[in-house]
Amino acid sequence: MLHGLTLLFAVIAGILLAAVPSLLWFILWMAGKIAHFNVPFAPFGWTAVGIVAAAWLILAYGFFVGRFRLETKAFPFTHQDVPSDFNHYKIVQISDLHLSTFNDRPSALQRIVDSINAQVPDLICFTGDLVTTGVAEALPYTDILKQLHAKDGIASVFGNHDFLIYNHQFTSKADRAAEVARLENYEREVLGWRLLRNEHLVIEKDSKSDNQRSSITIIGVDNCSCANEGFPTLYAGDLSKAMEGTSGFRVLLTHDPGHWRAEAVGHPIPLTLSGHTHSGQVRLFRKALSDISFKESAGWFRTGGQALYINSGIGCTLPIRLNCPAEITVITLLSTK
Repeated sequence: MLHGLTLLFAVIAGILLAAVPSLLWFILWMAGKIAHFNVPFAPFGWTAVGIVAAAWLILAYGFFVGRFRLETKAFPFTHQDVPSDFNHYKIVQISDLHLSTFNDRPSALQRIVDSINAQVPDLICFTGDLVTTGVAEALPYTDILKQLHAKDGIASVFGNHDFLIYNHQFTSKADRAAEVARLENYEREVLGWRLLRNEHLVIEKDSKSDNQRSSITIIGVDNCSCANEGFPTLYAGDLSKAMEGTSGFRVLLTHDPGHWRAEAVGHPIPLTLSGHTHSGQVRLFRKALSDISFKESAGWFRTGGQALYINSGIGCTLPIRLNCPAEITVITLLSTK
């Protein structure tokens, strides 16, 4: 379906682009009739052909090549609250799989999973949007997804698409809620991921310095769409509930990066991981298209000793990426102790 919409988009874009030089010619032709001079159509016609051809080539590149480019970004993260036993602890973040992206090339998803496993992560964090419209979208990729491996497992949260609010086939809220419950069961029971729905996960290690155990806490909230950030989706998170009883070094998984500045800043959460923006799936002169609608749209942001990292995602909503590869983020925790 998405691929058909892409083709329709390309056709409509071609028509609109071709209309610009044609309209300009028509205006000049009318002026020529009044002022008694001739304006030939050929230069404008060939300009239209050139513009449309260039646009279609760019879109074709984004669809056939750009959509499947992949890059791995590695960063150290040093903080005084990281326990010494978690020094060099490796977190791999992935986001926004949107699995229908791979319907025409499942091998691309296999390559991504192999690349993630090659990092030998201690923990994989998935920051939401496994699917775009429904659980059926994920089923063909179950065997591939089950290959993901990390020493301490896979922690995940729900993004806006995981609540299936863009699937208009549901006849009632109850039907949609039932499908969301199916997706929750799929992640937890079939894939074996630790889905954090306004809750937290404590990861413990035996201390090398004494007989006690040290730990870090992974906090996960449902999608939190905040005012004036991107386009409104839904607010289903409860940060206070998810944080209840936590202590020490905390990592927050929250799909929408607008939630960081709106609520997380000011809480004792040194590191927040988000996705959602896809960096707009287009970068021009190193600027993400998503910068237009998000204050924080891609990469690192810091304030008052707190940091946010926004992953550019792996899948697509519109199946085109231009100068904006899918991203695997590797964050290595470093202790100052």
